[in-house]
Amino acid sequence: MEGNNGSSSENSSRPPIPLSASTTTTSCRQCFSIDRVPVNCKKTLVRHQSLVKTKTLDISVKPQLGAENHDADFIPIIRSGAWADIGFRSSMEDVYICADNFMSDYGLKNAIDGPNSFYGVFDGHGGKHAADFACYHLPRLIAEDEDFPMEVERVVTSAFLQTDSAFAKACSLDAALASGTTALAALVVGRLLVVANAGDCRAVLCRRGNAIDMSNDHKPMCSKERKRIEASGGYIYDGYLNGLLNVARALGDWHMEGLKGDGSDGGPLSAEPELMTRQLTEEDEFLIIGCDGIWDVFRSQNAVDFARRRLQEHNDPAMCSKDLVDEALKRKSGDNLAVIVVCLQSDPPRNLVAPRPRVHRSISAEGLRELQSFLDDLAK
Repeated sequence: MEGNNGSSSENSSRPPIPLSASTTTTSCRQCFSIDRVPVNCKKTLVRHQSLVKTKTLDISVKPQLGAENHDADFIPIIRSGAWADIGFRSSMEDVYICADNFMSDYGLKNAIDGPNSFYGVFDGHGGKHAADFACYHLPRLIAEDEDFPMEVERVVTSAFLQTDSAFAKACSLDAALASGTTALAALVVGRLLVVANAGDCRAVLCRRGNAIDMSNDHKPMCSKERKRIEASGGYIYDGYLNGLLNVARALGDWHMEGLKGDGSDGGPLSAEPELMTRQLTEEDEFLIIGCDGIWDVFRSQNAVDFARRRLQEHNDPAMCSKDLVDEALKRKSGDNLAVIVVCLQSDPPRNLVAPRPRVHRSISAEGLRELQSFLDDLAK
């Protein structure tokens, strides 16, 4: 494999790590990192031992592909765009990937009819190696699982954990890779939307103008995460996990002592994603996926309102993504910025006409007497 994707020659047994490269490939399936330079995702993956599937993880999740829905005739029409900016930071550690035709792009022969898309945002910390690694390997592990797409939720969860384990082995071979990343992946398979999140990136669905959170921010101070952290032997100091990280779930960070457990003993920093699923309907207009630099200055509904107005103006998800990033910079977001907008319909969002409220009028007893007196005078 060429150097663009990391060394896999006899002189190095390290798994391929995507590096910045001035390659030109289809824009809908690139990983982007520093300075929006695309990372080539079309090279053949040289399998590292850590990426070979040896057993099925014991994750019990009921498949949702056959769920009944009142909008059975609705078929999403997928269009996506993305934008990233280094912001006020000295280095860029956010990475994203858009694959509007996921199964075809990754060589799946049993592609289903209808939409099959993959989107991911990865917010690195302590360097961008973990973010690049996850951006490159996570979608491939999903695509290469024989149970995809029929058991999409189990497959996605397994891919997160496999990616984390593979990166641990990569770091054991090259300590310079030591870093971590939050990760959020969103898949549209037919009418099913699946969002898997580990960290504080966020996905928000716009349903007829209303913001629906499709992920939770995994901060150490959240009650659910705090209970899990303390049960696994960790602690929270000044809002930070073990005094080190301000996220409760992430991939990587194996170099930080006490965060990741060995073997089956999970540590306080979990790589297991939290999944949310939803059957899409004709009322679903678009999805916003962003790293925490966006959500530091936008509330979910605020972002939906802003994006909806922009899409009504130009109906371009790429321009809308740039609009969100530019607005976040105006609002003084202090982090790297990366956002993906996925439109689910071909037309722009419709204007919502608020129904006129019914005005209930009443008349006092004194008013009734005056009215009766007036009517009595007319009768004379």
